Amino acid sequence: MSTAIETIPPAAVPARLVPRLSRWSRTGLLGLAVLVFWLFIAAAGPWILPHGSADMSTAGVFDAISRTHWLGTDYLGRDILSRVMDGARYTVGVALAATVMACAAGTLLGLLAAVNGGWFDAVLSRLLDTLVSIPSKMLALIIVAAFGSSIPLLIVTVAVVYTPGAYRIARALAVNINAMDYVTVARARGEGRMYIMLREVLPNIAGPLLADMGLRFVYAVLLLASLSFLGLGVQPPVADWGSLVRENIGALPTGGAAVIAPALAIATLTIAVNLVIDNLPGRAQANQESR
Repeated sequence: MSTAIETIPPAAVPARLVPRLSRWSRTGLLGLAVLVFWLFIAAAGPWILPHGSADMSTAGVFDAISRTHWLGTDYLGRDILSRVMDGARYTVGVALAATVMACAAGTLLGLLAAVNGGWFDAVLSRLLDTLVSIPSKMLALIIVAAFGSSIPLLIVTVAVVYTPGAYRIARALAVNINAMDYVTVARARGEGRMYIMLREVLPNIAGPLLADMGLRFVYAVLLLASLSFLGLGVQPPVADWGSLVRENIGALPTGGAAVIAPALAIATLTIAVNLVIDNLPGRAQANQESR
């Protein structure tokens, strides 16, 4: 029912989206700390690497953990810690850019569909449902196989894959708000569609959309890691965490750190984001609308 949805004045949106840290659970604060750590590594990694990410060590191939190489070396004798830190730029950066593009496009299309309704809503929904019907990894593989693999293409590919899901959630939320009395009043006083979208509807669905964006970031990280593990993601000489696992998978019995370190990086990042999302407003509503 419409009375079950709490409306938020636009001026109150920033304060409502990110609750005070004192209200966060311990696991949420832990997740936030890990997330900030990886964001810092992604931004500052090239300037704080203990060794050059492409420098080959005299220690040898798959060297054990030592004071010089805290996580050992890879199949070419390169420092694994430096490779993981450098790979954070591509894993976090590409996933974040793709997620922002997908959520921005999906939210805009969802608002347009909800406010306009009619044939526009029906046609747009059916077109995007067609993309949803294709498994995400299959669609990504088709695009990469057809156009090649590069960082800009990977960003666009992941954005295309997750835009329909972002659209469905944004539309479902916006349709409920669009039926509220204060939106009807705004129409009656002659407000345009853009005003209604940005000032009446968007502020009241921002919380669930933010939670959904965090979930899509996790999906993007895992999809990119899967593509890189298959050799279709970030290409040498640069590497993300998925390609680091693929490069060194043959040495798991003897040089396990070279495989375990990037795998743990992926795991800690995705778990941290989920812990942060659990403390954001709108998580339950985003999950309900995504079903």
